[in-house]
Amino acid sequence: MIDLLIVGAGPAGLRAAIAAAENGLHVSIIDEFVKPGGRLLGQLHEEPDGSWVNGVEEAERMYHRAIQLGVEISTGVSVYDLAETPAGWSIYTTDGVRESRCLLLATGASETPIPIPGWTLPGVMSIGAAQVMGNVHRVKPGHKGVVIGVNVLSVAIAREMQLCGVTVDRIVLPAHNLISADASNPEKMMESLLRLSHLAPSSLMKIGGKFVSPKLAARFYPRNGFKIWGIPIQLRKTALEIIGEEQVRGVRIAAISATGSVIPGTEEIVDADFVCIAGGLTPMAELAAVAGCRFHYVPQLGGHVPLHNERMQTTLKGLYVAGNITGVESAKVAGAQGRVAGLSIADELGVLSAAGKEKIKEAVDQTVHTRKHALIQFNQGIEEARHALYTEFQQLTDKKISV
Repeated sequence: MIDLLIVGAGPAGLRAAIAAAENGLHVSIIDEFVKPGGRLLGQLHEEPDGSWVNGVEEAERMYHRAIQLGVEISTGVSVYDLAETPAGWSIYTTDGVRESRCLLLATGASETPIPIPGWTLPGVMSIGAAQVMGNVHRVKPGHKGVVIGVNVLSVAIAREMQLCGVTVDRIVLPAHNLISADASNPEKMMESLLRLSHLAPSSLMKIGGKFVSPKLAARFYPRNGFKIWGIPIQLRKTALEIIGEEQVRGVRIAAISATGSVIPGTEEIVDADFVCIAGGLTPMAELAAVAGCRFHYVPQLGGHVPLHNERMQTTLKGLYVAGNITGVESAKVAGAQGRVAGLSIADELGVLSAAGKEKIKEAVDQTVHTRKHALIQFNQGIEEARHALYTEFQQLTDKKISV
């Protein structure tokens, strides 16, 4: 039996493994992808100071550090069941059963699909799939594409595709349906877009994003949109249908009002050989549900998340969570949470010195600092939502102690 098994070799899992192994724990990581790194493998962007973040290089650095510390990393392995035992946890995988004293779930997030007529055609993919094709496999998703869905992820990855030499013709909203909901409303999406104003190449747009009302901006937003890095972001146009027979040939779009109603007589077809659908991210928390964790629905964090505290402990003994399974945020926040989890697990297993215990507080503070200074915020109200979650966890713990 090992001390700690981690499910997920992304930034949270790797940072947790390093922190735990540095304190003498026997650590193993499993991940269903063919190589470690998680979503880091697809990331390539410029920071405000002009430096570039290369996710592949960052993942390699963490991987080599973990291996140096004796961490066992198995890729191409999936987990299909979990069971709490008197000694810890049994983890049922496609490579056999693993036994561990503690378990960390760092499974990340999954993309939310938005069904649109024609979305099953070859050449239609999620925005994350296009990112992986370009930045991980070095394969262009196509030559000229349309992105459907305006959010933090779509704008950031559209820029990454552009850096890969791909033409992103435009970014438009999805047609309104039960699943797209607010994602089809220009006023709602303007709020998301204004949170990205600090990334805009124009100083005027950066300043304007801080003071403009989302409703007012959506009402006067030009039909042809504004360009960021030369890519038109068209909040006043919607994708009605993806056109093609054997593969994507184009997208039928139409102009819409500030509240999302289609304006008759404005339909047109935009030529494209690929389409990316960006429906946002949702915490991938299925394994936590299988384990029996208590859950809370927190829209600011992306959906249902396991109840946990700032030390990344869940309501189940020896089970921890870190990264986007706890709420959708940046890779840097995920990594900071991973370090907290690794140190907290080392503390639970009794290997931390007094100085080591102080490192937990420092790691928690660093997570808060990283969150406040994150380049991209996926949702509003994240800090408040996390505080409420941690308070609920503490109240539940106090209740159990009093009983």
